[in-house]
Amino acid sequence: MDTLSYKTVSANKATVNKEWVIVDAEGLVLGRLASKIAKILRGKNKPSFTPHVDGGDNVIVINAEKVVLTGKKMTDKVYIRHSGYPGGQSTQSPVDLLAKFPERIVEKAVKGMLPKNKLGRKLFNNLHVVVGSEHKYEAQKPKVVDLNTIK
Repeated sequence: MDTLSYKTVSANKATVNKEWVIVDAEGLVLGRLASKIAKILRGKNKPSFTPHVDGGDNVIVINAEKVVLTGKKMTDKVYIRHSGYPGGQSTQSPVDLLAKFPERIVEKAVKGMLPKNKLGRKLFNNLHVVVGSEHKYEAQKPKVVDLNTIK
């Protein structure tokens, strides 16, 4: 006689299946793009999601400089950082950031949507943002992902 077994299977470092995926950021809204990338990095789009394990995929974002911000965010939004010294607070707008380091605007948005702990910092290392459509990760045989298919 077969009995049903109701056991929760937790993924671990050995059983996780990590892949490489490419996301094209051209013409996509920054916040919506970042939330879906964070979901892929975390592994929430997989049935084997386990909260305390790095079970997400490695994500390559191409065309980071062609990302779109809605409304007046391109001029009115402010990125604040502090050097740690008195009076060391400095601000930047997305226009300045896109001119100098276009990949950082996507990195900042995704980092803000990851957990603020050791796991979040480890997951952030799985994100690779590239300016332009050429990248150096061809050896990993990445798959192109349509973000509209991810809920």
